Amino acid sequence: MEHSPIWTENATTFNFPSLREDTRTEVVVIGAGITGVTAAYLLAKKGVNVILLDKDMIARSTTGHTTAKLTVQHGLVYDELINHFGIENTHLYVKSQYDAMEEVKKIIKKESIDCSYEVQDAILYTNEEDNVKKLEKELEAYHKIGIDVTSIHELPFNKIPILSGISLPEQAQFHPLLYVHALITALQKMNVPIYEHTLAVDIKNEPQLTVKTKKYDIKCDHVVVATHFPIYDPMKMFSTKMYPSRSYVTAFTSDEDYPSGMYLSIDKSKHSLRSFSETDKKVWIFGGESHDTGKYKDTLNPFEKLTAFAEETLPVKEWQYKWSAQDYTTLDKIPYIGKVKEKEEIYVATGYRKWGMTNSTVAAKLITDLIIDNHSPYKDLFKPTRFNGDPGVKEFMKNTGKVTKDFVTGKIRTGDETLSELKPGEATKIRDDINIVCVYKDENEKLHAVDTTCTHLGCEVNWNNAEKSWDCPCHGSRFNKDGDVLEGPAIEPLKKMDI
Repeated sequence: MEHSPIWTENATTFNFPSLREDTRTEVVVIGAGITGVTAAYLLAKKGVNVILLDKDMIARSTTGHTTAKLTVQHGLVYDELINHFGIENTHLYVKSQYDAMEEVKKIIKKESIDCSYEVQDAILYTNEEDNVKKLEKELEAYHKIGIDVTSIHELPFNKIPILSGISLPEQAQFHPLLYVHALITALQKMNVPIYEHTLAVDIKNEPQLTVKTKKYDIKCDHVVVATHFPIYDPMKMFSTKMYPSRSYVTAFTSDEDYPSGMYLSIDKSKHSLRSFSETDKKVWIFGGESHDTGKYKDTLNPFEKLTAFAEETLPVKEWQYKWSAQDYTTLDKIPYIGKVKEKEEIYVATGYRKWGMTNSTVAAKLITDLIIDNHSPYKDLFKPTRFNGDPGVKEFMKNTGKVTKDFVTGKIRTGDETLSELKPGEATKIRDDINIVCVYKDENEKLHAVDTTCTHLGCEVNWNNAEKSWDCPCHGSRFNKDGDVLEGPAIEPLKKMDI
């Protein structure tokens, strides 16, 4: 089984240069995933001068690791949103998602994009008694906000049991990289400068708004930060108002035809299922086993759990791919999109809660509207500075407590193994005279030692055995066995240690 997303197979490699001089533009977009690329595209279409840059390669991080569902069915959420925000605001959220789906369809048609776009039903289901009532309330919530759904009591998979379900028609799925790469091609035709391997390290607001990379500066009028976890967080707002989680995805071929539909369970072990048609085969994409980043209690590999469940319940022929994804969830489950500070022209988009294919376009269009017209009907709903008493205070205290606990626990806890007991492919933490040290033993029995302290805000990393990485439970930074950054918000690597 190939350890990479199906979307990256045969994906176009653009090989854009890195930034090599100081420059100036109207808008700098930081982050070339689907949010940043769409924002650059929409702004350029309005005649705005844009520069797009990414620390790595185009769309190879979060966008390249999605399951790529275009849907307003965002799990078990609408009854909760109605209770916290009311019917009017919940309806506004739903409208933003439908608007995003229509925008994607419009762009696909305008740019003649072949990205395997398929209309599908989206199915939410449960096989746990405790969740049946929750699903009934969710069905009522859909009806309150005017969404046409039907109740179902069976699935087209004989070995996956169901007690209750909701089916939402006219949703969609697509190939995210084919879509994003077509937008990149459109940007090239509009002569938009694009820079890969260009790390933005800071944003200065005075005397001139400036994006600072490691070597060069870009002066501008507006900045769009589309970096998953924002690199700009002057008040440490996002560090306490979001939490990271990881989930895992596998893909397999089958001798049986896929019955159509996109499926998501709401049970304790949440599972997601959709299909993807290639030229010569149809692949079943099966995901789940989500957990908080940096917290690994179960010794069983998440991929092993997924494949075991699939082989018991689905017609698996041959495993093809496996990959993982990271997502951020806000305190109230609505993304943060808009200005970080009202008097600054710095915009962020983050906290999509696993539903980035629609929310990315919501963000791109909302930010474009604010830059062009300083108006959007969705401005107040998504504004990053909002703080709702319910559930804001409760979730803020809960998340702050988790971060504090992870920070303190990591400073004192070590592993049970000694270095002599450590087996190849395993990792542990040991204490030297002063420090706690992360140690990994590779297959050649070479030891790799790094400091446990995350270079973002000082929390302590934990070993992720499934992906062979040191992960931060506070804000989601990830590092390889030698401490190099795999995923932000950290910019600097872990310090190498001698043992």
